[in-house]
Amino acid sequence: MNVEKFSYDNQTVKMFSIASVIFGVVGMLVGLIIAVQLFLPELNLGFQYITFGRIRPLHTNAVIFAFVGNAIFAGVYYSLQRLTKSRMYSDFLSKFHFWGWQAIIVAAAVSLPLGLSTSKEYAELEWPIDIAIAVVWLAFGANMIGTILKRREKHMYVALWFYIATFVTVTVLHVVNSLEIPVSLMKSYPIWAGVQDALVQWWYGHNAVAFFLTTPYLGLMYYYLPKMANRPVYSYRLSILHFWALIFLYIWAGPHHLLYSALPDWAQSLGTVFSIMLIAPSWGGMLNGLLTLRGAWDKVRDEPMLKFMVIAVTAYGMSTFEGPMLSLKSVNAIAHFTDWIVAHVHTGALGWNGFLTFGMLYWMVPKMWKTELYSKKLANMHFWLGTLGIVVYVVPMYWSGIAQALLWKDFTDLGMLQYPNFLETTLQILPMHMMRAVGGLLYFVGVIMMIYNLVLTAKQGSFVANEPDEAPAIEKANDSLKPGMIHRWLEKRPIKFALLSTVVVLIGGLVEMIPTYAVESNIPTIASVKPYSPLELEGRDLYIREGCNNCHSQWVRPFRSETERYGEYSKAGEYVYDHPFLWGSKRTGPDLHRVGGKYGNLWHYLHMEDPRSMSPKSIMPPYPWLIDQKLDMSSLSKKISVMRTLGVPYEEGYEEFAYDDAMKQAQEIVEDLAANGVVVDPDKEIIAMIAYLQRLGTDIKANVAENK
Repeated sequence: MNVEKFSYDNQTVKMFSIASVIFGVVGMLVGLIIAVQLFLPELNLGFQYITFGRIRPLHTNAVIFAFVGNAIFAGVYYSLQRLTKSRMYSDFLSKFHFWGWQAIIVAAAVSLPLGLSTSKEYAELEWPIDIAIAVVWLAFGANMIGTILKRREKHMYVALWFYIATFVTVTVLHVVNSLEIPVSLMKSYPIWAGVQDALVQWWYGHNAVAFFLTTPYLGLMYYYLPKMANRPVYSYRLSILHFWALIFLYIWAGPHHLLYSALPDWAQSLGTVFSIMLIAPSWGGMLNGLLTLRGAWDKVRDEPMLKFMVIAVTAYGMSTFEGPMLSLKSVNAIAHFTDWIVAHVHTGALGWNGFLTFGMLYWMVPKMWKTELYSKKLANMHFWLGTLGIVVYVVPMYWSGIAQALLWKDFTDLGMLQYPNFLETTLQILPMHMMRAVGGLLYFVGVIMMIYNLVLTAKQGSFVANEPDEAPAIEKANDSLKPGMIHRWLEKRPIKFALLSTVVVLIGGLVEMIPTYAVESNIPTIASVKPYSPLELEGRDLYIREGCNNCHSQWVRPFRSETERYGEYSKAGEYVYDHPFLWGSKRTGPDLHRVGGKYGNLWHYLHMEDPRSMSPKSIMPPYPWLIDQKLDMSSLSKKISVMRTLGVPYEEGYEEFAYDDAMKQAQEIVEDLAANGVVVDPDKEIIAMIAYLQRLGTDIKANVAENK
């Protein structure tokens, strides 16, 4: 037998591990800041770059792509080499991947507080960064596939299946959702509009959770949990069923984020049906993980990393049960837009992703430094503090979410809304938001304890950058396809495996999206709906820059409680010129789709200058810089041109007159403000913001008035 000697690259694993921990601290600290801002808006200290709207996407991107992303790569690089008995295919690609990913994270950390955002949840980064993500991600994929191809193990272990599915699916998701036309270096408009943009975004958004926060972590679970317990995975057959059912069903479920919206009913129903079916493979994976520990519960009691893994897998099971339940229309009608969704998301993020990462690091760091964990007692303290933090975080958010739903839908005996002022309902839940911040702080302190423990662990050991190993090369043998051995045959062929995974994943997306784009009757137009004026278009971009969509929806559902509070429910045809859509996913403030004409220009001016002057006890931060800063319209002509390319019916050559039209509309607003005692120049940002807000919902109002 020809035994080959080689070494594993631990240096790349080390760098990704350190980056994960550093960015985890940053992301969680930003999360703490925005949690406190929800009951203490003055915490931004008057700086426009740290308002809730601007740094909320910084928090989500830092936690998802910096903390979790780097942890995924650390775990994959460590396990992949040992599962294939091969060093990574290319040391250069490993280094390029690491430094490229960190550069992307830094670019996000700079651009998002500056307001350079697409507004699309989990995909807020602008087009140059999107291109960089694609390049770095493909480098990672090439390195991974190259390593698998040169492996010294015939069969691909189950963890590798999930790594492959993650790579191919995230590639497709990112490319499709990032199709946009640049306006300038850091500004673009997506090629999709309105309902179609919403479908693509939540096809991406839901499956970013599925294929970035779930499938790679399932792969990590299948490797690290059996290693920690020193036991084989419970069921190989269950692994096969779990994998293929999960990647097929998951991709269909995105529309359940858009129930009761303007999305066609058939698409909403598909999202619900497939979401419910997802319980089976999801719980199959959870049970496969937990049952692997049968007979090893004494070890769970003694080893803190296994405690983290048990809670992680349990949190995965809880989240993947709750997700399908939230896709039921009766439950969604109560939970959507409330803090219930915040609790649901953070059960998965803090429990599943966070705890599995902690368990993996506690196990992996001593291995690479050839030592024992510095303090099991400290790790156990971290476990209990983190668990307490999760409970103190999510329980108040569930309570808050249910309270919001009941308050929003409450009517008096006379049939009037009990709480017609949205702010009344917000003030009721502030104590729960304070408790959430306490829970987040406990969790954060636990992370600091882990860092201290791991640093001392590394100091007492000696890091092995290139860990030696040896294994025989794969010998070629007759390997014909035999009945009952199809999957075994497929496991030896990574390219065919990757292609089949891609086909299985694409089916659901194509079935949902092609009819939505190809069948015109799915998105009926409304004659009275016109393109935004140049000033309104600029105001809309300011709305996106300030992250207003993070707190306000633009989507009135067909419920009596909402039509009484906001007005006529939203129609698909109202959004045909919205690049991007701005439906939102959380109501920290009221819906704004019908706010146009509801208040005067003066009200909006004073409200943006100091929200509490118009709404006492408001938790919205003031925006005085909108009054001081001059509106930059240097890209207005290009914006009009790009919008025309995307199908918005601006007449040919209109960009030459767009600035004059903007100034004419601005002057009308300025004169109205002057008549009410407020003097402001027409070229200030506040004027464009007012113009946009006053436009919202007025097209359909005009149509209703004409039909009376």
